[in-house]
Amino acid sequence: MAYKSRSLFRGPRLALHRLLGRKTTMLDGLRLICDPAKIHRSVATAIIKGDYELPERELVRAAVRPGDRVVEVGTGVGVVSLLCNRLAGAGNVTSYEANAALEPVIRENFALNGLQPRLRLRAVTVDGSPISFYRNANVVSSSIYDRGLEAEQVTVESEPIDGVLAQERATVLVMDVEGAEIALLKSADLSGLREIIVELHPHIVGEEATEAMLDDLRAKGFVDAGRIHKNIRLKRAG
Repeated sequence: MAYKSRSLFRGPRLALHRLLGRKTTMLDGLRLICDPAKIHRSVATAIIKGDYELPERELVRAAVRPGDRVVEVGTGVGVVSLLCNRLAGAGNVTSYEANAALEPVIRENFALNGLQPRLRLRAVTVDGSPISFYRNANVVSSSIYDRGLEAEQVTVESEPIDGVLAQERATVLVMDVEGAEIALLKSADLSGLREIIVELHPHIVGEEATEAMLDDLRAKGFVDAGRIHKNIRLKRAG
């Protein structure tokens, strides 16, 4: 699919925001926090420039329809969750985030837009057991894997992916879980899904494991419907 070009005004936009000391900004018609006092400076910068989760946002816009039941695993600061809510409709989005430290900014972003996707501050796992989670100040670096970064190891409660998908009657799964996608997508009952949008992490889990996961999804009846950098959209064939 065609990739939306990054704006030529990204740099001046960032400079203006910083000059004026703006604490929020607009992205995809959503008002979002961009205050480095509340979110990691690199995340704030990406939001202001319009780069934050840009490939994922593009694929979500192409996939999600009104009335879809969306499960998002890996909420971050809530941008994609809000976009899904606007596309699918109020009450149709459930978002999971293992990093409870992000709750204040997620809920503030929700409130700024008058939208309330259901937020579960838990991980999603194969069996629903508690997990070790490496929580980094930079949201994009938090992971179930010890990546050798400066991170706090915490224990996080989880819910089993099959139970989540069944309970929410999910038709769309959006996943950004820093490598955990391999085990989750291999084990899950995906029969109710029409669309899967997942960020791939071959730099964490390896190219071979990533390609094996994609081959397994294709064998389960999904076809490639778009790929932007590390993000891929797969939809049910036919």
